[in-house]
Amino acid sequence: MSGFVLAIDQGTTSSRAIVFDAERRIVGVGQREFTQLFPQDGWVEHDPEEIWESVVWSVKTALAQAGIGAGQVAALGITNQRETTLVWERATGKPIHNAIVWQDRRTSRRCAELKAAGHEATITRKTGLLLDPYFAGTKLEWLLDNVDSARERAQGGDLVFGTVDTFLIWRLTGGKAHATDATNAARTLLFDIAKNQWDAELLQLFGVPEQMLPEVKDCAADFGATDPAMFGAAIPILGVAGDQHAATIGQACFEPGMLKSTYGTGCFAVLNTGTDLCRSENRLLTTIAYRLDGVTTYALEGSIFVAGAAVQWIRDGLKLVQHASETGPLAAQADPGQHVYMVPAFVGLGAPWWDADARGAIYGLTRNTGPAEIARAALESVSYQTRDLLEAMRKDWRGGGDTVLRVDGGMVASDWAMQFLADILDAPVDRPVILETTALGAAWLAGSRAGVWPGMAEFAASWARDHRFEPQMDAAVREQKVRGWDAAVRRTLTQ
Repeated sequence: MSGFVLAIDQGTTSSRAIVFDAERRIVGVGQREFTQLFPQDGWVEHDPEEIWESVVWSVKTALAQAGIGAGQVAALGITNQRETTLVWERATGKPIHNAIVWQDRRTSRRCAELKAAGHEATITRKTGLLLDPYFAGTKLEWLLDNVDSARERAQGGDLVFGTVDTFLIWRLTGGKAHATDATNAARTLLFDIAKNQWDAELLQLFGVPEQMLPEVKDCAADFGATDPAMFGAAIPILGVAGDQHAATIGQACFEPGMLKSTYGTGCFAVLNTGTDLCRSENRLLTTIAYRLDGVTTYALEGSIFVAGAAVQWIRDGLKLVQHASETGPLAAQADPGQHVYMVPAFVGLGAPWWDADARGAIYGLTRNTGPAEIARAALESVSYQTRDLLEAMRKDWRGGGDTVLRVDGGMVASDWAMQFLADILDAPVDRPVILETTALGAAWLAGSRAGVWPGMAEFAASWARDHRFEPQMDAAVREQKVRGWDAAVRRTLTQ
């Protein structure tokens, strides 16, 4: 059997397909951006058909670039933007509404009502999550309540629910498979992560008919096969994980205490806690890192809603640069005497604050503030937020000492940004040789399940570091900068 493995990485702003060979080298890539829809303040949507078309195009492009046919692909792995919520018709596969994106805040008031009614403690105990619009449960409830006849049709069995992975599996298999994996299920507010099953009490709370829900499988499992007519031959779908879980796997963070942080549209730090379901006392999330062979590995996660999205705003909103890669060099030109802070709460603040109503702000502006200082503040905001997450993790996790942070995602290509991260954390930061760790993690799940890629130990041993960034900042300077950031956040939080 060929060692070629295909990974679909369906992200927030683009869909990507990558073909890896037997040595885990990238031999083909296809990528296409799609439209971000903002119907109202705080609302974020995607057109499901545009997502689907971008995925199909990316797969065909990646296969063509690799110079192989679908019949030569041993397995397909899928990783996806999490929490983004879709409902579609069981008979036709047609979505009843745009996808409601994880960044969407339309259910803030509903979350506040549920908190006031005392439901958050039960939800957190069962799901490891907090009551926030970020997660899929209140998005699904909104769709059922606000799309004509949706609730009645769902109760009658006509409609099905899924996160993006489930929607893609349904479409790829021609409607033969309605399935998800444990990591995506764990982000819905409907799944008991200790019992590893949909929870009847939570389904009743959100008014979700059980027949809408997909089957929950291990991350490496048989999810069906692609329709042969789609790419020219059937490809087994053997691996699925939400993007941050796939990145944790791709970074080979298989041992308790290992830590990774991914810098994409948002920033997500994940700490492997092994079989210990560590309950956070500092408003972090307890989640499923991955589930393999029926064994669940848990994690603590800190979620930052805006990381690379701040760079996109610098590029597309303010038009200070033409390309995201120009942001680091521009930031390096900033006046060191200006103390400008950006709190990028464009869609609220995530962990550890969880303030859905906060909005972005910039502090410390003077008449001398220019593009360089704004660019620096945007990049620095990501490091400050990461520091806040790691401080909370250190308080929650008592399973070991300090650990090296493994980083990935688009922003880590900037040496300037990664050096500042190491300086603010006062800890080493490791950047891997393969930056496509999210796709690599999905590919490993599928390739190892197919028997054409190595097992966990050999895969972990093959992880290679490109560069280690060591902290160089004076401690007094670091303290001053962090105090300024803390003050900026306090001013931004809604009262």
